[in-house]
Amino acid sequence: MSRSPFRSLLGRPRAKIAVLTSAMLAFAGAGAAAPAAAQAAKLPAYLDARLPVHKRVEDLLSRMTLDEKIGQMTQAERAAVTPEDITRYRIGSVLSGGGSTPTPNTPQAWADMYDQFQRAALATPKRIPMIYGVDAVHGHNNLVGATIFPHNIGLGATRDPELVKKIGRATAEEVAATGVDWTFAPCLCVARNDRWGRTYESFGEVPELPAAMSVIVDGFQGRKLNGPTSILATAKHYVGDGGTTGGVDQGDTQVSEAELRRIHLPPFRAAVKRGVGSVMVSFSSWNGVKMHGHRYLITDVLKKELGFKGFVVSDWNGIDQIDGQPGFTPQEVSTAINAGIDMVMVPYDWRKFIDTLRAEVRAGHVSMARINDANRRILTKKFELGLFERPFADRRHQRTIGSAEHRALARRAVAESQVLLKNKGNVLPLSRHHNKIFVAGKAADDIGIQSGGWTITWQGSPGAITPGTTILEGIRQTVGKSTTVDYSKDGSGIDGSYKAAIAVVGELPYAEFEGDRPGEMGLDAEDLQTIERLRASGVPVIVVLVSGRPLDIAKELPGWDALVASWLPGTEGRGVADVLFGVTKPTGKLPMTWMASADQQPINRGDGKKPLFPFGYGLTYRR
Repeated sequence: MSRSPFRSLLGRPRAKIAVLTSAMLAFAGAGAAAPAAAQAAKLPAYLDARLPVHKRVEDLLSRMTLDEKIGQMTQAERAAVTPEDITRYRIGSVLSGGGSTPTPNTPQAWADMYDQFQRAALATPKRIPMIYGVDAVHGHNNLVGATIFPHNIGLGATRDPELVKKIGRATAEEVAATGVDWTFAPCLCVARNDRWGRTYESFGEVPELPAAMSVIVDGFQGRKLNGPTSILATAKHYVGDGGTTGGVDQGDTQVSEAELRRIHLPPFRAAVKRGVGSVMVSFSSWNGVKMHGHRYLITDVLKKELGFKGFVVSDWNGIDQIDGQPGFTPQEVSTAINAGIDMVMVPYDWRKFIDTLRAEVRAGHVSMARINDANRRILTKKFELGLFERPFADRRHQRTIGSAEHRALARRAVAESQVLLKNKGNVLPLSRHHNKIFVAGKAADDIGIQSGGWTITWQGSPGAITPGTTILEGIRQTVGKSTTVDYSKDGSGIDGSYKAAIAVVGELPYAEFEGDRPGEMGLDAEDLQTIERLRASGVPVIVVLVSGRPLDIAKELPGWDALVASWLPGTEGRGVADVLFGVTKPTGKLPMTWMASADQQPINRGDGKKPLFPFGYGLTYRR
């Protein structure tokens, strides 16, 4: 329940008290010198936190103009909007695209930026706060120094919903500490073709896994949405984005309605039951119809049948894809809004969107009932978040960003996500003492590679892009003083004196667009050469595969003594070492069926194809 702005002010940060005081004075008008109680009595009902949310929403709606309502339905990119624009156009939401950050990229700068936008929103006549969204998909991953958790494919391998809930809570704390109050997560796609460049955003290939992991919504939002570190969660991408033909990003999911409901809808049903605050529409199509214009699936199924009470947001310029031509049209705008989209992400063309939607309403192509419904949904979440009472960044929680506690949680998640796929002669676990180990591979000492896409920048990049522990550093921190660990990136310098060699290889970072693999799905030439150098020494070779999906390695596997699927572990590489050296026994299970060859794609549980490793496979140690 929201707290009254007229009581318990002593426990609030000073900036928040000032906002409440200014709100009272603004609506007190000429009676500014009157007693506080008299001033409070003159406040509009929507500013009285003692009233139920629905009454506050209806009171505010009754006072709003069409332009104010359209503004609430508009989301602009931070680099394309100024505080003055927020005030003038009554814009209701701002976002950071992947890698769109303030300079410097620090928690303080984020909070300062957020507060500047928020002050502009509060300078509007109705003082409606804006809501700020980011893709915090595996931690506050746009922020340098934040804890970066494993991507969803690794979390799916843990089979540990309670762990995932704790990750959601830790992420919410780090996000909220910078002022941001909305994450475009979790991705609840059911990835059915590993060629898809967003496979790592999926918890698994069967609906039960993403549905179980929807518990992360509880972590993000907390028991009550208006907690001090609660952030709004987003179930995405609705619906069927993981089932496109050929695994093509933003492609066409060509399945029957029964199949769509059986495979792709259950995780969204689970998230709605958990009270997820927003749902993001998919770029993809269902049987040739773009989801951004699909009234049946958005309004009839999501809102009416599933009972979704939050608001629906478009994806990045998603309305521009409805007719397949560049540049959104009036018809695309009216189609999207009438389909049930409540807030439209128009990063750069937000002025055009505002003008277009206004004209469509005035022409009778979009009803005021639909505009009011969208606003009712958006405003309800703003009230429930407590934004009217606590509009500014609460910087007291910045100590949690990259904290030892959160990094320990991430390390545990990494260890639980490791899937042991081969262990010839029980070469693993390695001894931490009196040992001599050689480490090689481009992913062994690279935070950027092990974190993957959506880390600091949209596509991600190799290199020391944010603080953390690489896998090599984790190995060195884990072994005892009597053990020697040598390293070369390409495997050169190894000889037969080593007791084991660890090759940390895999995919370079990518995200959507860049990540689809329509052709070969194996290791690149550099990785294969590195492994061959290690094999030539005659010592046992352990391959640690850092990747966003299963790779085509069946031909090479017989020459490897051990194989560990590490997925994309994030910043806490010591969790990998914990498993390699037996600090933690491997418990991870495959969230995806592992192909015997790339031409088997798509391959999934129960389809009759013989995999290299089945869904759910995973070894552990006997000792």
